Amino acid sequence: MSWSHPVLKQMQSGYPVIGATITVANVDVAAQAAAMGFDFIWIEMEHSPITLESLRDMVLATRGLKAMPLARVPVNEIWQAKRVLDAGVSGVIFPFTSTPDLARQAVAACKYPPAGRRGSGAGLARFRWPVGDDYYDFADRNFLVVAVVEEARAVESIEEIAATPGLDVIFIGTSDLSFSMGLRGKQDHPELQRAIERVVDAAKRHGKFAGRPAFPRERIADYVSQGFLFFQADTDLGLMATGARAWLEPLGKSTPFDDIPL
Repeated sequence: MSWSHPVLKQMQSGYPVIGATITVANVDVAAQAAAMGFDFIWIEMEHSPITLESLRDMVLATRGLKAMPLARVPVNEIWQAKRVLDAGVSGVIFPFTSTPDLARQAVAACKYPPAGRRGSGAGLARFRWPVGDDYYDFADRNFLVVAVVEEARAVESIEEIAATPGLDVIFIGTSDLSFSMGLRGKQDHPELQRAIERVVDAAKRHGKFAGRPAFPRERIADYVSQGFLFFQADTDLGLMATGARAWLEPLGKSTPFDDIPL
């Protein structure tokens, strides 16, 4: 079967990709988001109550839709990645990938031996990706491996992290990185900006794509010019809040979301 991951394919062609973040355990929300024009859906299992069963429903409900299902697992562990891959996601986002060993572990979790340590029980995944006997080679070629850099110690080791074979995207968790640097979430602090530049430069040198949250959305074009191509958009609840503002503000009505930087 001739198929290339559309998210990877777009970035390889120099085009940015963006995904809506799914935080509610509702298959209709995931399916709607996957049909809205986003390139992928970021199924959030670290900061939400989404379970493996809910994830599986979302994966099945988005078959044939534009957005590819990616999952951020709660922790960088092989068994966590194994479960979401076998549920049928097309990529895994690994939080707090702060050391070269964790970067190598992330890749190993997503690749079959001898390149990695993924187990071969992929019956459910093969139902989502019906590619016959070639599934294992297909998966090794196409599934996305995303490492999240969100600690100061990761920045110190970024050259070795970025050099990890099989890693596709280095995503900067800008808020957590700011907190790790003692900056309490400040996004425009010069020290944080220097750290971000250091990570982007390392990603470029080692042939990896750089990613970050697409906030504030008015600056996305600036982020692209900085070298970012992989973007995390707002959550499902945040998108609802944005839509609510569009209806309420013309009537002079305030919303409970006025203090949320959407």
